[in-house]
Amino acid sequence: MRNMLKQWNRISLVQQIIIGLIIGIIFALTIPNAGTSITIFGTLFVGALKAIAPLLVFFLVVSAISQHKKGQQTNMKSVIGLYLLATFAAALVAVVASFLFPVTLSLADRPEDVAAAPGGLGEVMQTLLLNIVDNPVSALVNSNFIGILAWAVLFGIALRSAPDTTKTMISNISDAISKVITWVIKFAPLGIMGLVYQSISENGLSSLASYGQVLAVLLGSMVFVALVVNPLIVFLSIKQNPYPLVFTCIKESGVTAFFTRSSAANIPVNMKLSEKLGLNKDSYSVSIPLGATINMAGAAITITVLTLAAVHTLNMEVNFVTAILLSVLAAVSACGASGVAGGSLLLIPLASSLFGIPAEVAMQVVGVGFIIGVVQDSTETALNSSTDVLFTATAEYRERRKAGKKIAKPSNKTA
Repeated sequence: MRNMLKQWNRISLVQQIIIGLIIGIIFALTIPNAGTSITIFGTLFVGALKAIAPLLVFFLVVSAISQHKKGQQTNMKSVIGLYLLATFAAALVAVVASFLFPVTLSLADRPEDVAAAPGGLGEVMQTLLLNIVDNPVSALVNSNFIGILAWAVLFGIALRSAPDTTKTMISNISDAISKVITWVIKFAPLGIMGLVYQSISENGLSSLASYGQVLAVLLGSMVFVALVVNPLIVFLSIKQNPYPLVFTCIKESGVTAFFTRSSAANIPVNMKLSEKLGLNKDSYSVSIPLGATINMAGAAITITVLTLAAVHTLNMEVNFVTAILLSVLAAVSACGASGVAGGSLLLIPLASSLFGIPAEVAMQVVGVGFIIGVVQDSTETALNSSTDVLFTATAEYRERRKAGKKIAKPSNKTA
């Protein structure tokens, strides 16, 4: 048994996850009625990540800001600029794809179990502001990362004048939580096995057949953004081959995000990858949780494609100016999407309002989104979360290039 564990630990985490994925598929096809005895592994894994992520974010941000010195480089302006640029570019790609490959939907009655969508852009902004001033304990308990970030920044600033012993204690707590995260991530192969088993045994792929065209436009847009648009943005920033970094982020962050379907749950994975890439902790401890909230290229694509699918279904005419406005609205709306599974779908009625589409029709489109969400939401989250690390690294590498420092190539090995 000990030798087997040694052999297992010698395999990279990505290879372990692939093994877990294959086993999950085999179990789903051979023993689909095993139920909770297998799915419990996925539930426990995602639950553990979601439970520890708020504490990790809070103490990392407090520690980073409290120990920040004047003049110390953090690259946050560059990171936020890249986040917003990539989100808008993704929405624009989705508009072009929807015009090149227009799709229509067979809309049924409005699903009864779909939650109420935001009534307008003002409501989205109001929700964001209320989340910022949420009770800090409530923010931690409910994984309100906007509130967690806001309070962590304030506590960090307040603790800048604290004694070094206090700062050391906070740093030690942050390190301890990070250590716990590494223990949780060790169980990723089992967790992925359970998540894959649950997805295939409960949903299968047959339910996606009638929505293949809209799914193809969605996934095609996301793949194009991941493999063409984002690498182009990275290349223009660092002036060197972007693909080693792009593939590293997809492989080591996108894979787990695909199965957890939660940007929030993938924060610990992205923190670990940022550390492995040798990035500045003062930067990534803030930019990674911030990215889980505002870096939403996948969400922008989902909102745009499904909104334009409703437009085509209703035989509406859309001019170029309106399409650009939709891109802006989708990008802004995507920044308000929650970091949980299906969070972007409830913002479709907001984008649909630009064309005067009735809420009843828009909510039917949301229902379609939930049907194809088995694949769509997983791919969307993989794109969103993997680019949190991608653009954090890009901003830092750009500063290193300006300073004449050598940019290290990402390692192909996974810790």
